[in-house]
Amino acid sequence: MKPKRQKIGEAVMMGNEAIARGLLEAGVQCATSYPGTPASEILEAVIRFRNQEKIPIFAEWAINEKVAFEQALAQSYLGRRSAVSMKQVGLNVASDPLMSAAYIGVKGGFVIISADDPGPKSSQTEQDSRFQAWFAKIPVFDPSSPLEAKEMVARAFELSEKYALPVLLRPTTRVCHARQPIPLYPLPVPKKEAAFDRNPTRWAATPGFRFILHKELNQKLAQVAEENPVLRNWKPESEKKPLAIVAAGVPYALAHDVLLDQKMLGQVPLFKIDQPYPLPTKALKKMLKPYKTVLVLEETSPVIELQLADGLKLRGRRDESIPPEGELTPDIVHRLLGELLGWEDTGELTAEPKGRRPTLCPGCPHRSSFWAIKKTFPKGLYPGDIGCYTLGMNMGVVDTCLCMGASISTAAGLFQGFQYGEQEIPPIVATIGDSTFFHAGLPALVNAVHQKARFILVILDNSIVAMTGGQPAPNLATLSDGRPAVPIDLKGMVRACGVEFIREVDPYDFPRMTKVLKEAGEYIKQEESSVAVVIARHPCLVYGKHLLPEKAAGRVVIPEDECDGCGVCVTQFDCPAITQEARKTPARIQEEFCTNCGTCLYVCPKKHIRREAS
Repeated sequence: MKPKRQKIGEAVMMGNEAIARGLLEAGVQCATSYPGTPASEILEAVIRFRNQEKIPIFAEWAINEKVAFEQALAQSYLGRRSAVSMKQVGLNVASDPLMSAAYIGVKGGFVIISADDPGPKSSQTEQDSRFQAWFAKIPVFDPSSPLEAKEMVARAFELSEKYALPVLLRPTTRVCHARQPIPLYPLPVPKKEAAFDRNPTRWAATPGFRFILHKELNQKLAQVAEENPVLRNWKPESEKKPLAIVAAGVPYALAHDVLLDQKMLGQVPLFKIDQPYPLPTKALKKMLKPYKTVLVLEETSPVIELQLADGLKLRGRRDESIPPEGELTPDIVHRLLGELLGWEDTGELTAEPKGRRPTLCPGCPHRSSFWAIKKTFPKGLYPGDIGCYTLGMNMGVVDTCLCMGASISTAAGLFQGFQYGEQEIPPIVATIGDSTFFHAGLPALVNAVHQKARFILVILDNSIVAMTGGQPAPNLATLSDGRPAVPIDLKGMVRACGVEFIREVDPYDFPRMTKVLKEAGEYIKQEESSVAVVIARHPCLVYGKHLLPEKAAGRVVIPEDECDGCGVCVTQFDCPAITQEARKTPARIQEEFCTNCGTCLYVCPKKHIRREAS
């Protein structure tokens, strides 16, 4: 038996902080990540706890999820407990090493944390990482609360080491960002030993050996399935029962609370699935056979349902008892259980409150860049990318948004399509952030230059990963904990990709920004040219305040007696600091929001916005 741990306290924590605490309490020695909501706070909390308690572990942001995965996996080869965290679309980026790692296996425990976003709230997709675990043939845990997520971290490490397999932990947005009292236990001092056992037939397995490893993997999964705690303390039913509920993750918590509210908790069998894959399907089907109907509650895809599909009458995602898309909400669970258990629906579904549409912050340098692009190339095409600058769509300066790094490939594809057509090639202006460029833009730029695609690429360099909480980008001279790093020269990287036209400009300098864009536009008209790159560099106003220049003298004003209420500054410039009560009424500047950036001086077609003499 394991020695009982001594509780040293309790703290209310966000789910991601609880996961981070779980990693450290489990003795993690390496934690890596690439930021992405809803997972960003996991590594931030690991670094914070590490620094507070002076635990000697490696914890750092990587350039993308694939690199983060491979870094952590390599430390697992040394026998060190390692973890990598990302959001669900980040797991797509890491899918290549994910698939291979399942065959090769691990030495030290290796936990992959993929935070899913049902809804979605802040993602391109609401894909289900449990399916990727099934596809990769690795076990997956599905927590229903922050406390459970923390506890599952330790279980995941133990399972990983027992079977020498990567294990995936899949919290969702509601788990990641909920708060709950979390018990605290002492942090162990990580083991310092690191040893690599040379075994090329495993660590460098060729296709012939991979077949053997695949066979071993299937045998391991059959054994892992029997670890599923849903089978513990199970007593067979002898008579036919009307309904059983099988639930996992947040939907389990919802079902539990709805039954509790209806005073039916304990009267209806509610089976909790901690490990959705691999399931002990034969035993579980035998357990559920006495029930006329089995309701499966899970998000967002029918992972459990598909494994139980034969021989049971199931209700769930597949028969659309539950909507096949979207988050599983308390209202949906209440309505469905009411239908099956015979209580009345209490009324209309509760609609989520409508908020203001997302927009770039007041004074955001990206807004200045977008306005210059729009005014310089009003008939251009604007491929966009993933980041806060995707909100350039509010200004009509983002036409496409696929995935990280795709703005460059899309721009090249658009150029090539027009080049082989009969139409005149319109100006194509792609935008990408500095961190996204390092993450996935470099290969796309090399490819575009090699193929002589002619378009303008504006790299929006605010020297931070702003959208996900201000994590450092590779062009900064510091690491996440303030230690010195080697800053990667963005301009030098662009030049190394073969780009000949490179200009750096502060987008707050609107006249120069438009001048440089016009020069780039002329350059790409030449047959012998290729991609023209403009680096629009200005620190983020939220996270880079220490880098900002002094504010210009004289505040920006809109004289009420001059403004005719045309609304261009509100509807097209999209700055939250400029408001208009109604159409044709004078616009006004809300001084509490205004950053005095001065870009709006170039927005009003009648020049009614000006600086007041200081």
